[in-house]
Amino acid sequence: MCRILCSVISRCAVQFIILDYYCFRFQINLRICLLQISGYKKLFLEVEDVRKQPYNSDNPEHEQQLMELWDLLMPHEKLKSRITKQWGDIGFQGDDPKTDFRGMGILGLANLLPRNIQIFTCLEFILFSRNHSSKDTYFKSYSASSLCICFRYSYAIVGINLTEMAYSLLKSGALKSHFYNMVPGFPEIKVLPSVFL
Repeated sequence: MCRILCSVISRCAVQFIILDYYCFRFQINLRICLLQISGYKKLFLEVEDVRKQPYNSDNPEHEQQLMELWDLLMPHEKLKSRITKQWGDIGFQGDDPKTDFRGMGILGLANLLPRNIQIFTCLEFILFSRNHSSKDTYFKSYSASSLCICFRYSYAIVGINLTEMAYSLLKSGALKSHFYNMVPGFPEIKVLPSVFL
């Protein structure tokens, strides 16, 4: 009888330890899930704040970012003036790029700059993989302007449209499973373009 009682007690102790282990894991997983859910909401609010900020040609920071984009894509060609048809060479629809940022605000411009997102990396990969084995070969033989013109790739407007698509998917909640499964912890605005990779 004593053996049976000891056996029952030891089985109960083992089950308690197992139960305690699973409760502990459940608590950790629940905490991670709650952080990701709140992180997704925080990410949307952060993206929305940037999107609502309109491009302002009187803001030196906005103008500096726009000029940085031009210099990056057209390093061998000087911009004749701030408002010019040259903007069409990199995919803007009019003489003044600020009109293309109306829907996405400063978020549209920020996402065109490679320091902020990976859309530029996707574009580089597509363009470089066509004829070249490495970026070094590309930079020695072509300028960004020749690629935009040669491939008729409207980098600016496509980039802004991709930004709008990512924003719409984020707003609708369609990106929840992507961020919950691919981004550990709190997602930040800089990981938004990861939906395209």
